[in-house]
Amino acid sequence: MEQTTTFADAQRDMRHAYAGGAPGMLVSGLVWIVAGLVAMGGSARHAVLALFVGGMAIHPLGMLLAQLLGRPGNHTRGNPLGSLAMASTVWMLLGFALAYSLSQWRSELFFPAMLLTIGGRYLTFATVYGMRIYWACGGVLAAAGFLLAGNGAPMTNGAFAGAAIELGFAFAIFAQERSALRRALPE
Repeated sequence: MEQTTTFADAQRDMRHAYAGGAPGMLVSGLVWIVAGLVAMGGSARHAVLALFVGGMAIHPLGMLLAQLLGRPGNHTRGNPLGSLAMASTVWMLLGFALAYSLSQWRSELFFPAMLLTIGGRYLTFATVYGMRIYWACGGVLAAAGFLLAGNGAPMTNGAFAGAAIELGFAFAIFAQERSALRRALPE
């Protein structure tokens, strides 16, 4: 593939390569479910570990799912938005460290802190993919984090809130991508 030439081309390349980010978000929602189930078992430490270890599998599994959907699963070499996506990953890892530190004090704050962190990351995805839906997703995740932390919700509520929000938005993005593909096809 040739190198992208405009900002809009770079965004189009990212949307095409990763199906608008929906496969990764779907995998992420499933990881949140696993972490919630582990938290239901009563081990905060293991629930944190489940989100962390599962989180490491999100990108490779998301790429694989994108490929199974007929997408490349990788953006064009030289796409400058790839660097922005990587920077947002570093932000997320720093947020994880902060959330983990908070969980050592009060375990129920781990998932709300991660909701805020991941919400912030998705705000960046609005630029990476050129899709406004990521503003809504980031805002909803952040609002859930604030509400759960402010109300002292049990740890499982945070995990299942993350799962519900990400899965809901993943399906909405899949629907947007499907509509975009239909519009792009010649009649």
